[in-house]
Amino acid sequence: MSLKPLTLWTLLGHAGSPNPWKVLMILEELKIPYETKPTELGDLKKEPYESINPNGRVPALEDPNTGITIWESGAILEYLVDTYDKQLNISFAAGSKEYYESKQWLHYQTSGQGPYFGQAAWFTIYHPEKVPSAVERYVNEIRRVSGVLNRSLQNKEYLVGGKFSYVDAAFVPWFEIATLLWSNEIDLEKNFPHVHSWLNRIKARPAIAKTIEEKEKATAAQGK
Repeated sequence: MSLKPLTLWTLLGHAGSPNPWKVLMILEELKIPYETKPTELGDLKKEPYESINPNGRVPALEDPNTGITIWESGAILEYLVDTYDKQLNISFAAGSKEYYESKQWLHYQTSGQGPYFGQAAWFTIYHPEKVPSAVERYVNEIRRVSGVLNRSLQNKEYLVGGKFSYVDAAFVPWFEIATLLWSNEIDLEKNFPHVHSWLNRIKARPAIAKTIEEKEKATAAQGK
């Protein structure tokens, strides 16, 4: 049965926004047809977008095949694998040990990696005043989060179940930003070698590589 394309709401002119890209990675991995619908920053906190996502952030996903609209990137990833990965290519059987371990790591990504990396980016780039203590705090949190992952990836190629899964991909977009902004402060290859190797394995996958390439093109176009 052919699928109608899913609609992924993204932010117009903000190619660096990481959360939509992790959803795009999973859409590509699962070969789900989709279309993106960029919206202006100023339109996120008003109708009609507030009816789609009352939190007024991207991404949000509309699925015409099921009639479901869902927001929050972690919830979107869970929805996609539960709905469209019946062969468990990048996920795990419901109720299994690996199923809950993948949820554990996804929650860590959305509550641990994302907010801390995001605050580091905010105080480094966007905050109107220079607050060195805030930058130091959040860059140190990037080191801490990287250390947790580095210890967990010792003698493992992937986080869960000995195979690539959706939760591995979830960490990639924020690490792409970290290596761009703080390459001098955080040397992954030297200080977090297991994380460095893990990210390289993930980014070598065709679907992930394609998404990163599209992100780089969008970022370059935005800078013109």
